[in-house]
Amino acid sequence: MEATTTTTTTTTTSTTTHHVISIVNGGEESVGENNNSKEKSRVGKLLSLVHIASCCCYVNLDTRKTIHSIKVGVSLVLVSLFYLLNPLFDQVGENAMWAIMTVVVTFEFYPGATLGKGINRGLGTILGGAMGVLTAIFAQTIGGIANSITIAILIFVSGSVATYFRLVPSIKKRYDYGVMIFILTFNLVAVSGVRVEDPVWEIARQRLLTILMGFIVCLCVNIFVFPLWASDELHHSLVTTFFNLANTIQRCLLEEEEDAKFVTEKEKEKEKESSSAVNNKFSLCNSVLDSKSKHELLANFAKWEPWHGKFGFSYPWEKYLKIGQVLRELAAFILTVGNCLQASKQAMALLRESHSIQLESWEAIGSKVSWALRELGDSMKEMRKLEDDSNSISTKLKAAKAELSLVISMSKVSSLDNGEVLAIASFVLLLSQVLDKVDQLVKEVDELGHLAAFPTH
Repeated sequence: MEATTTTTTTTTTSTTTHHVISIVNGGEESVGENNNSKEKSRVGKLLSLVHIASCCCYVNLDTRKTIHSIKVGVSLVLVSLFYLLNPLFDQVGENAMWAIMTVVVTFEFYPGATLGKGINRGLGTILGGAMGVLTAIFAQTIGGIANSITIAILIFVSGSVATYFRLVPSIKKRYDYGVMIFILTFNLVAVSGVRVEDPVWEIARQRLLTILMGFIVCLCVNIFVFPLWASDELHHSLVTTFFNLANTIQRCLLEEEEDAKFVTEKEKEKEKESSSAVNNKFSLCNSVLDSKSKHELLANFAKWEPWHGKFGFSYPWEKYLKIGQVLRELAAFILTVGNCLQASKQAMALLRESHSIQLESWEAIGSKVSWALRELGDSMKEMRKLEDDSNSISTKLKAAKAELSLVISMSKVSSLDNGEVLAIASFVLLLSQVLDKVDQLVKEVDELGHLAAFPTH
């Protein structure tokens, strides 16, 4: 029985309602404008929630900035007491300025960053001070003009070697600040030993103690007073990315389907200004693509953080970076799918008119991709293992791949020009790549659940 389409239009004095009844391969399905508007309303609500969540994030970020600023001020007041209170000043003397300098240069937004920078500063100060003391004592035993020559040679050698190590990527990533402090401390101690009458080792000891005092103040305030954990922000960022990409792919495919069913002259005129609309639609994808450096920085800070909440020592932060990389690749494919749809609108319109595209399959594929991403996002948000959900998601993704092959009837595509066929084939290939990336995310999230020992429920 051939496919037939019957259209019935009912007009009243107050409202006009269109009912579309389509019979495809012997099956009858009715679609009304009410259902159509409900789908648009549902997507609109989702986007509104994303916008509200983004605004809340901005407000939350401003609050966190305020908290951080207050914490820095409190730390500066505490270390300034070494100068302001006579009993403390009598103990540390002028070296109290090193405690203030430590707070200024060491206090960071995240406790992990403060801890990492403080440890780097401590190690650099100890090693640089020890080598500076040895250099000054050795030069003093020589005496005469050879004293200055020896110090100059050792300063040149240590500065050159330490600077070379700063350029090594593995050292620069985590210990760049410590090497810089080593160079600074070594030069200050070695040179000051020539002119200062007090023993060099005594100067190094006093400075090290005051630096340690400043670091302890920084660390205590940053950890115990409204801590802002980099691990929490990295975790929240990845969870949010899952939901943002789910909303984007659903909006992309659903809006294209709506355009396929109801195209008016006004909408055609609006397509001329579609470039700005596309940019707004895929702005979330662009932000995901720019998140690599942020995620790497947060993961580096998270590695320094002490045990807190559900994040313990040796937590698999590298797996978080791997998931973030796959999410960026997925965002790139979604962005390309959207651009491909915009570029092949004319060819798609011809196929829609000839019923070569099964719109229901197209919508089903987008819904399954969005559902899978939201399931993965919920799993990471609640920090629970996928287990049976993993098999269920993989099964539905395989079914979506099978449906993808039915979206286009090749017998009718053959009637199009080569350029139009290429555009449509590119769209199908890109959508297939999206399904592959989501399937890869399922495996990565499942591995994370086992490595991080997520509970089952």
